[in-house]
Amino acid sequence: MSEQPDLSAGELRIRPSHGPEDFAPLVAIWRSAVDATHDFLAEPDRDEIESHLESDYFPAVSLTVAELNGRPVGFSGVLDGNLEMLFIDAKQRGTGIGTRLLSHAVEDHGVRNVDVNEQNRQAVEFYTRRGFHVVRRSETDDAGRPYPLLHLQLT
Repeated sequence: MSEQPDLSAGELRIRPSHGPEDFAPLVAIWRSAVDATHDFLAEPDRDEIESHLESDYFPAVSLTVAELNGRPVGFSGVLDGNLEMLFIDAKQRGTGIGTRLLSHAVEDHGVRNVDVNEQNRQAVEFYTRRGFHVVRRSETDDAGRPYPLLHLQLT
């Protein structure tokens, strides 16, 4: 996990979330990322998930923000050694920000597990290239929606 972001566009900083004041920009990042990578997700399901980000999902995890020149461009959320979320603004994908957030989650938060939508092939490849391997599969997501999950573990 040594890939570094291209910092020619500025300085990348990884920091803990400041709490609710961060939530609105993080929702916008989530939406940008999901629109770019989750074409399998039905619109009502996407909207339902989005409606719970600020109220339920963000407060439940240890939230880390990636900032480029002081502006949030990505985030991760960790709970009990599980990477529960990692999203990068669509305009910043492929620059190494996700790798930096993942490295931070592994090194500073002890992440060893992540669940990934099976249909999100880019995410599956991202994690497997960084040492995670599939240990099992579920037919549905955690809410029972018809989106199979791959459960990955760091080797």
